[in-house]
Amino acid sequence: MFARLFVDHPRTVNESYFEHMAAAFGVGARLISAAVKCFVHGVVPGLCKTAGSDAILQLHSEISPRRFDQPTL
Repeated sequence: MFARLFVDHPRTVNESYFEHMAAAFGVGARLISAAVKCFVHGVVPGLCKTAGSDAILQLHSEISPRRFDQPTL
């Protein structure tokens, strides 16, 4: 059970647990930043016009090559 929850998935992307944690936190922080910019854009449409879509496209280009066919749980 421990290996399934903490070791198996990071190993499939050739990362240690802590490397995987850092990568996931980095993606999460970038998503939070993009979400804040989207809210700003919602309030003031002239600001952050493409921040949300730019973040999505950038993250997709970085993450999609690393994906493996595997269940998420």
